[in-house]
Amino acid sequence: MAAGRAPARGPARSGPPRGPRGRGRTAASTAREVLAAHHDEATSELFGIKQLCEDFGISARAIRFYEDKGLLSPRRINGARVYTKRDRARLALIMRSKAIGVSLAEMKHYLDLYGAHGEGRVQQMKYVLHRTDGAISELEQRRAQIETTLAELRLINDTVRAHLAGKA
Repeated sequence: MAAGRAPARGPARSGPPRGPRGRGRTAASTAREVLAAHHDEATSELFGIKQLCEDFGISARAIRFYEDKGLLSPRRINGARVYTKRDRARLALIMRSKAIGVSLAEMKHYLDLYGAHGEGRVQQMKYVLHRTDGAISELEQRRAQIETTLAELRLINDTVRAHLAGKA
């Protein structure tokens, strides 16, 4: 062994090297090993990006996008992204908010209200109450407009049918 070199890890391998740039392991297997080493099965406190992708039916690119926007802040353990229960709960809220048309800026504002330890939970609930009251009111107005438009269209439709039946 050359001076200053660390001993090789694990058993010697034969055959072509696997993974990126000839390293002995793939990035995915390394991330899984890191996650497994820090994962507590009893509480399921840590999650890998692949697990979140599967759980929420989204791509890793989408999760990284939410990170770039400041909506998620995973830990890094040996370079691998590791998500906590808090990150998972935030992602669930992001997905629900996205489904009802909430903007990213609004999502960030809502998530930031929570605080580091939940001290802003009351403010979050007040914000949600205000936001949902407004959305309900807006949707009820739209529904009333739709009902009015449907009634007008039915009247036109009936009138045209009557004229066609009389001229046939």
